Amino acid sequence: MSEDLKRLNKYLSEAGYCSRREADRLIDAGRVTVNGSVPEMGTKVAPKDIVRVDGQTISGKRNDFVYLAFNKPVGIVCTTDTRVEKDNIIDFINYPKRIFPIGRLDKPSEGLILLTNDGDIVNKILRASNNHEKEYIVTVDKPISQTFIERMSGGIYLEDLGQRTKKCEVTKIDRYTFSIILTQGLNRQIRRMCEYLNYEVQTLKRIRIMNIKLNINLGTYRELTKEEFKELSNLIKDSKKTFQPKQKRNPKR
Repeated sequence: MSEDLKRLNKYLSEAGYCSRREADRLIDAGRVTVNGSVPEMGTKVAPKDIVRVDGQTISGKRNDFVYLAFNKPVGIVCTTDTRVEKDNIIDFINYPKRIFPIGRLDKPSEGLILLTNDGDIVNKILRASNNHEKEYIVTVDKPISQTFIERMSGGIYLEDLGQRTKKCEVTKIDRYTFSIILTQGLNRQIRRMCEYLNYEVQTLKRIRIMNIKLNINLGTYRELTKEEFKELSNLIKDSKKTFQPKQKRNPKR
């Protein structure tokens, strides 16, 4: 019996309802019930348990997984909470199955974002320790100097986040435009890095996530091709889904 128990966030993730991180938020907000009761974080559920989100029963049976590439316009918000945000990504795409975005692009940004109903793939792609690349084209408000390129590439300490950004690849395209390849996904990372160097981002577009490139019109989506998904699966096969602390060495006896 104990082998059939699953953590509630994993149950929701494997059912294709949302990512584990989003499931934790829903549980913390009291929007999830198990057999009619609001559970604690870390609760485990059995196959016979009745799990509901906002009153909707969630089946633990795996769905046919969907993997989409979407060219997000400026002004669309990457949230699954359709009750709060009017211009949310879910209502905009209006896909017939429940899906959720893998990561975020902030409201003033545009470009490639992936969506799925496969909760297990999300952290494998997003976790910074897995070092998966995301590429952006950015325009700023004044001419780009060599010092700007060098400092952006070398990593910048963001005081409000209390950490230094990882080293990254930055290439000047023209006087006001550069490309940047990140393996992190800190909140508003590129904008914060530019602000630190007294530059203001005018436009920001993501053009690639790992092997998936932006090749569709603004505001449209497509399914990943078999070749894309095969390569993506190969790239993430050794990636960790969760944080795993380093094991302590046993002291010598």
